[in-house]
Amino acid sequence: MKQFICTVCPRGCRLSVDEDNDYKVTGNTCPRGAVYGRNEAIDPRRTLTSTVKITGARLTRCPVRTSEAIPKKLMSEAMAEINRITVNAPVRRGNVIIPNILDTGINLIATRDME
Repeated sequence: MKQFICTVCPRGCRLSVDEDNDYKVTGNTCPRGAVYGRNEAIDPRRTLTSTVKITGARLTRCPVRTSEAIPKKLMSEAMAEINRITVNAPVRRGNVIIPNILDTGINLIATRDME
């Protein structure tokens, strides 16, 4: 049995997920909590936010994030890939910095315009 605090809404329900019983979730007060608990037990994912080096801009780092949540187990590997690259200004918010990061089908995008 795994225990989680649901972060889908401000209630913060204490979820219990029974892995031996087809990932049955208890403790949720809404259906979204059941989905969150099941997903967290099977394949936890997080949105990765970071910065990349940029040349030709006033600042030296450009803020970025993944367009969707990526598997939590890939975070360190994704950060290593992010730390290897340098982009050139100008960059527009929403520009794809790394397409299909780690073959996840998820893009790393800029979150700020950089001149």
